Parts: sequence; C-alpha cells; structure tokens
Amino acid sequence: MQYSRLIPMAAAMSLFTGFTLAQTQAQAQTFPSKPITVIVPFAAGGPVDLETRLYTPKAGELLGQPLIVEYKVGGGTATGSAFVAKAKPDGYTLLSNSAALTTFPAFYNDLGFDILKDLAPVTQMSKRSSVLVTPPSSPYKTFAEYIAYSRANPGKVNYATAGVGDISHLVGEWMHSLTNTKVTFVPFKGTGPVLTELLAARVDVSTGTLILTLPLVKSGKLRPLAMTGNERSKHMPDVPTVAEHNGLQEFDYANWLGIFAPGGTPGPVVQKINEALARVAKMPAIIAELDNQGSLAVGNSPAQFKLYVASETARWKKIVDGAGIKLTQ
Repeated sequence: MQYSRLIPMAAAMSLFTGFTLAQTQAQAQTFPSKPITVIVPFAAGGPVDLETRLYTPKAGELLGQPLIVEYKVGGGTATGSAFVAKAKPDGYTLLSNSAALTTFPAFYNDLGFDILKDLAPVTQMSKRSSVLVTPPSSPYKTFAEYIAYSRANPGKVNYATAGVGDISHLVGEWMHSLTNTKVTFVPFKGTGPVLTELLAARVDVSTGTLILTLPLVKSGKLRPLAMTGNERSKHMPDVPTVAEHNGLQEFDYANWLGIFAPGGTPGPVVQKINEALARVAKMPAIIAELDNQGSLAVGNSPAQFKLYVASETARWKKIVDGAGIKLTQ
C-alpha cells in the first residue's frame, strides 16, 4: 500500500524536476532581456572601478544588453557585497570585487551573508602581483638578504601596511610565517601614506602594485626585492618571485578582480555571463590595457573561480587566526 503511493509521488517529482530544468533552460535562452547592473563596492575612479568599466562595455555588446555600473560603498566593500548577495538570483545584479572579499570571514561573524553560499562566482577577470620594495638605503639588496637580516634582527624591520587586516598586512603575515621571521607591522590609512613613508625611509619595507612602484624603481627611489606572484613580471624580469627561494614554493599571492552573481542564480545564466566576460578577457586590446596597469587577464570558468575563492578564504582565515589579528575600531 505504502509502496504503491511512492510511485505517483516519484513520478510527480520527476515531472517537477523536468519542468524546473526546462524553465531554467528557457530563462537562459532569453537572458538577458534588460540591462544588467554591476555593483562596484569601491569609490568611483579607483582601480576596481576602472577595470570593471574596461570589461563591461564589451561584455554588454556580446550579451546584447548594457552592463550598468553602480556604486555601493561602505563597510570595506561589505555593503555592496551584501546587496548583491541578497538580490534576486536572476543574473541582472552582479558584483565586481577584489581579493579583499575573501578576508571577510576571517574577521566578521555577522556579515549577514556567506560569501561562499550567497555569492556565485562567475569569473576571475584579472590578477596582479605586488612587489616587495625597500628604500635604497636599506642594508639588504636581495630578498635572501632581507630574510637573513629579519631573522637576525627580530622585530627590528618596520613593515608598512595599508591598514590592520588589510590584504597587504595579511600577505606580510603569510610571507614572514613561512620564512620564520618576525617584523613589526606598521599600519597606515591607505597605500598613499605607505609610499610616502617608504620614500622618506621612515619605514623599511612594504608591498606595492607594479603600476605604482615601477616608476619609483626605475628612478632609483625604491629597490625591488621580490614579486609576490608565482611568475616574474616582464616589466621587472630581473626581480625574482618569493616562491623561487628555498622553502617558499607555496607562496603565491596576486590581488585579483572577479565578478559574482547572487547565490542561487541558475547555472545556465551564470555560464552565459561567464562566456561573455571570458571572451572579453581574450581580446588583445583588453590584454594590452591590463598589461599597462600591471595586471594579467584571466577569464576562467565559474567552477575554477569558485575553487579559487574557497581556497583563498580558507587561507586568510588560517593566517588571521594563527597571527591573532584583530581589527581596531
């Protein structure tokens, strides 16, 4: 008796699943039928805004609808990220955010959203390595000498960061934990003050983007020690990566920019947006412009980007917990 009731129930479930699948496929075929909003949680005119605007016109042409950039700034990008996480999961509201997004779970338990569940990674648009730099008056000329000096003088090196818990701080914590060295982290309010203090030799070392540091390195105002990514830059081919040194093969940090949809957005819709953005990432003009900014185009798949975001999130959580970093008010 009970078994006989299961048969129509199973048939109904099968019909419902088939109907849902057909509905999703139909939705993807007609998507997009109106403009798409891309939320940028940074101030207008910054690197994230500029790169987002580099991608969106071309992606809009490929999708047949414009991608309109809007700004929702606040909470260290949490405000804009939460807005997208809670938006209708139909593909018409997207988020453009950086590597900083993956540091949130390490510091906050009450974000109001889960970046791994409530945001659907679409694609990583780009990545850019940083350069570990020091004033030319420093006693170390190479990365190996810097590590040796830091190890022989624990706490003596002042390592400037753009703020407590900033990505530059976490990268420094990771690097020095792997090299078994201790430095003194000195937080500032942004990268501008960091560069000012470096140029005045009032701090000893920090990381900076290629676009900011390359002119200063070429003019002899700063000395490069190592690249944070897993490959050398063609703009500084003689500067080794941190990972080239013994015992540091796992170190590979590059800031990145990526596009997210609300969690629960249908897979075919996510795939359609991904295909457009990935095509843009392969355009010679886009590659050249990103190269001018010290960045590399990526354009990976949703699955690849999802794995990357998860691994980044787990790593920063481990580093923050291990170092006992607490955000100050």
